Amino acid sequence: MVQQRRGLILSFVGGHLLITILCVQIAFALAIAVLLVSGIVAVVSPTATVILICFAGSLILLAGFSALRGIRGLHAERSRTSAASELIDTVAVTSREWLWAVDKEGKFTFSSQASMALLGYHPSELVGMPCQKVIDPEELANARHLVADAIDNVGQDWSGVVAICRHRNGAPVWMEVSGRARTASAGLGAGFEGTSRPLAAQSAREFLKQRITERVEETLRGRVILTAFQPIYELTTGKIVGVEALARFPSVEGKGPEHWFNEANTVGLGGELEFAALESALEAAAKLPADVYLALNLSPETCLDPRLPGFLKQAGLPIDRIVLELTENLAVDEYAPLVAALASLRRRGLRIAIDDAGSGFASMRHILRLRPDIVKLDRSLIAGIDDDQGQQALGAAMAEFAKQIGAKIVAEGIETEAELSVVTKLGMHAGQGYFLGRPTILPAEWGTWNNRPLNDTDETADAL
Repeated sequence: MVQQRRGLILSFVGGHLLITILCVQIAFALAIAVLLVSGIVAVVSPTATVILICFAGSLILLAGFSALRGIRGLHAERSRTSAASELIDTVAVTSREWLWAVDKEGKFTFSSQASMALLGYHPSELVGMPCQKVIDPEELANARHLVADAIDNVGQDWSGVVAICRHRNGAPVWMEVSGRARTASAGLGAGFEGTSRPLAAQSAREFLKQRITERVEETLRGRVILTAFQPIYELTTGKIVGVEALARFPSVEGKGPEHWFNEANTVGLGGELEFAALESALEAAAKLPADVYLALNLSPETCLDPRLPGFLKQAGLPIDRIVLELTENLAVDEYAPLVAALASLRRRGLRIAIDDAGSGFASMRHILRLRPDIVKLDRSLIAGIDDDQGQQALGAAMAEFAKQIGAKIVAEGIETEAELSVVTKLGMHAGQGYFLGRPTILPAEWGTWNNRPLNDTDETADAL
C-alpha cells in the first residue's frame, strides 16, 4: 500500500519535471530563431547563421524525441502502478490474513475485507476507530510490550507476536501478528501496519496454557491477592457472628475470582492459588474482632492436600474460629478420603460448611455424607422468597432439616428487607448479603459494621 502511493508520487513528480525541461529547451530554441530572423543579434557570417539555426532545430527535435520517450515511460509506469494496485487490492480482498494499519494514536486507517470473517466487523466499521474496538486494553498493553521488545531487537519489523483479539460476539480470537513501524516520512504519518492471521486451535491452546501459567505464577510471586470480608449476622439477635473471606485479584479486565481459580485449575495451579488466597485471608483476619469466625472457601481437592493441617496450625488464628466452606457444585468422587482428612481438624474445633447449597444436584448428597456444621443456602433460593410460597416451604424444610442433623442455616444473598423478614420468620439461623453488608477490603470499614436491631424486621415478618 505504501509502495503503491510512493510510485504514484514519483510518477507525478517525474512527469512534471520532464515537461518543465522540455518546455525550457523549446523556449530556448525558439528564442534563438526569433533573434536570428529579427536581426536583433548580428551574425558575422552565413555559416554561423546556419549553425545556430541547426542547433535550434536540433533542440526542438531532441525535445520532441524526449517528450515521446517520456510519455511512453509515464504510460508504462502508470500501467505497472495500476497492475500493482490491482494486485494489492486482490490480496486485500481475497487473503485470509487480515491486513491493517493504525496511526500513532492507535486508530485504524486501513482494514482489509478479512476483518469480516475473522472479527465480524466490516472494514468501514473499523477505519477511524481505536484498536480497542477489537482488543481488550490489558491484552493491547501486553501486545505493545511484545512489539516494543521485538523492535528493540531487530529494528522496525516484527513477526510472530501472539495476541488475543475480540470478535464482535465477544469470543476471543487468537492471532499471530506481523508488521512494522511506519515513520512519518512514509507519506501516511507515523503508525504501524501489518497482517494478522488466526492461530490453529492446538497452537492457541498451548499459548493459552502458557499465558495462564505465567499470570498465575506472577500473582503467586507478587503476593498481590487481596481479601474482602462480608459480615454474617445472627438473624434473631442482629449480632455479627462471622465473616466470609472473598479473594480479590488485580485485573483491568475486571475478571472475578471464579475466573482466576478456574484458569489456575486448567494448568494444575489451582491448589497453589487457593493456599495463596488462604494466606492472604488469614493475615487480614488479624484485624477482625476476636468474637467472629472466619469462613474460608476451599475446594475438596485442596482439603485433601497434606499441607493443609500444618498451614492452619501456623495460621495465628484459633482453629475454632475457622470455618471451611466447601463449594457445593464441585464434584466429589470419593467421600471417605475427604471425611478422613477433615476428621482430625474437626476434632480440634474446625467447622465445615457446605456453600451454595441448592444450586446443583449434589446438595443433599454432600450434606448427608459430610455432615457439615453450617449449610449455606444459595442466593437462588433466597431471591424473591417473600413472594413465593414454594420457596418459603422449601426454606422452612431446610431449616428444620438442619436442626435435625445438628447444623445451622445461613441464608446467602439477602438483598431486601422483605427477604430478611421472611428468612428470619422461617427459623434460619444467620444471613448475609448486600442488604446486610457489602464485601470490603478496607479494615476501616470493618469497624463500621454494627449489630443490626431487628425489631422492625420481626414486626414485618409477623405481618407476613
